[in-house]
Amino acid sequence: MKLIVDENIVLGKEAFETFGTVVYKNGRNITNNDLLIADALIVRSITNVNEELLNKTNIKFVGTATIGTDHIDLNYLENKNIQFSSAAGCNAYSVAEYVFSAILYITNKHNYNLANMSIGVVGYGNIGTKVVKIAKALGMKVVINDPPLERKGEQNFFSTLEDALKCDIITFHVPLNLEGIDKTVHLLNKERLKILNANAILINSSRGPVVDNYELMQKLKTEKNFHTVLDVWETEPKFNVELYKLIDIGTSHIAGYSFEGKINGTKIIYDSLSKHLKTPIVWKPILNKVVDNKIEILENERIAQILQKIFNKSYQVIDDDKLLRKSVGFSAEERIKHFDFLRKNYRVRRELNNFEVVIKNKNKELQNLLNVLRVKLI
Repeated sequence: MKLIVDENIVLGKEAFETFGTVVYKNGRNITNNDLLIADALIVRSITNVNEELLNKTNIKFVGTATIGTDHIDLNYLENKNIQFSSAAGCNAYSVAEYVFSAILYITNKHNYNLANMSIGVVGYGNIGTKVVKIAKALGMKVVINDPPLERKGEQNFFSTLEDALKCDIITFHVPLNLEGIDKTVHLLNKERLKILNANAILINSSRGPVVDNYELMQKLKTEKNFHTVLDVWETEPKFNVELYKLIDIGTSHIAGYSFEGKINGTKIIYDSLSKHLKTPIVWKPILNKVVDNKIEILENERIAQILQKIFNKSYQVIDDDKLLRKSVGFSAEERIKHFDFLRKNYRVRRELNNFEVVIKNKNKELQNLLNVLRVKLI
């Protein structure tokens, strides 16, 4: 068996060489010619898998080690009887941790009281549900919008998009739907941007076109108190550098790039391919323990201070912003290369379940929060 595998899939060599011969390629450079003698294709979100790529090939299995499928022509795969698998949910905790790292950075910088803030969560899937759990554990008011789920019968649980956009914090966790009743391209457009409060915090870690980047830029030019966090961009890896100069935090589509998230993606696709081929599951990843993982908490520290200590130890999103911001003065071509370089060479970032909080007096509120964050309490 021959497989074409994106060279940046973590532990791809260990996982997929158990099936046969593997050829590794840059995901942006995989061509139809590469696939003419291949049986399976394993990609990430940067490879468009469609008729043009797969025409006249013998590909019988396509896997994407990512949560999204907007880069996959699912109808074509179904018509050609090509088995498909995605890694839905693989990096949900990673993205949720990115969101709260960003929220903590902005609220601390501007002395906002997190406990008194409301959060609008647009999209209540694998990621949105985790964001909601953390927000509720913090005592925040939560407004949830998800029309597809609402139509399934839970009308009283969900709110309108407009209500979500009126919150102090708005975070998007929706797929990229190009058309239909649940179209999400420019879901946040010029008119809806007018709904947002003057001091609102806007976070998009879903897909770039969900937010109209041009209209957002126009808004930010006049509203100085409006805060924005963008991990995804329209036309990435090319991004609007003028917009970037106006936002608080901008990163290179790495919200879901925790080490665990990446390995989960690889494992899900490996298991799916094993099932497709009816072969035993023999590969199981082994993760090293985080050595410096203890966080000392004083008895009189508030929840916000404890949270800040946890994220200072585990993950500070501003570090990723600094890396991308270096490219502001580059040429357009150099910025594109830098964007892809940051993704390809992303550091090992471990999730919160690898860390331990040390505190003498434990209260139920703190225990509940740490449990939701998956931080061990000792």
